[in-house]
Amino acid sequence: MSEPQGNPAPTAPTAQHVPASRRRRRALALGAAALVLVVAAPLAWVQVTGQSRVSPDVASAPDRPVALVLGAGLRPDGSPSTFLRRRLDAARELYEQGKVQVVLVSGDNSREGYDEPTAMLDWLVEQGVPAEHVVRDFAGFDTHDTCVRAREIFGVTEAVVVTQDYHLPRALFSCSRAGIDAVGVGVSSTSVEPAKAVMYRVREVPASLKAAWDAVTHREPVHLGTKETAVTDALESLSTAP
Repeated sequence: MSEPQGNPAPTAPTAQHVPASRRRRRALALGAAALVLVVAAPLAWVQVTGQSRVSPDVASAPDRPVALVLGAGLRPDGSPSTFLRRRLDAARELYEQGKVQVVLVSGDNSREGYDEPTAMLDWLVEQGVPAEHVVRDFAGFDTHDTCVRAREIFGVTEAVVVTQDYHLPRALFSCSRAGIDAVGVGVSSTSVEPAKAVMYRVREVPASLKAAWDAVTHREPVHLGTKETAVTDALESLSTAP
């Protein structure tokens, strides 16, 4: 007489036995996790690297030979925007306190009738900074371009970077990757249009991803050009002054 057969042991479901809906959910979850990693890793790289170089205010900023001021738009009359005036005011304070000797103003001059660097120079001169201590970079079309040109074209190796607080970590990251020993002073980003202030901060996410990509690929600026000695000439003139 044969032994009675027991119930067969349960087996793990194979891929064919897993419902299609579950497989889709698993694939979506893995894809979402990969996407988060792709976004989070470079974002953290840019923001954490930059944040470590931020000074709380002008008074606590270390001495550097150059203040690097990034453009931030002009008013319809051609004068600096509110955000840009705040950056320039901080640069003026750095200069007056003897923390920097030269101010390099970098902005957009890509079309006729729009000249950020000259507007920045004029504003600083009106506030008492000698014109011979202000140098213009006419091809600072974005943060990466400004930092690379400051190093490669103007020979800047140490600088205090001045821009809005939300933008500062990314600017410091880009300048550091360009080979500049950069520290930063952030200025206010409060706005009479709160929605714009929020938009600027949200925009830092894709901008930080682009900064990471530009750093990894060593993207050349839109316009690199030939080397200029204006910054080194200004510094040398100060070192030899009686």
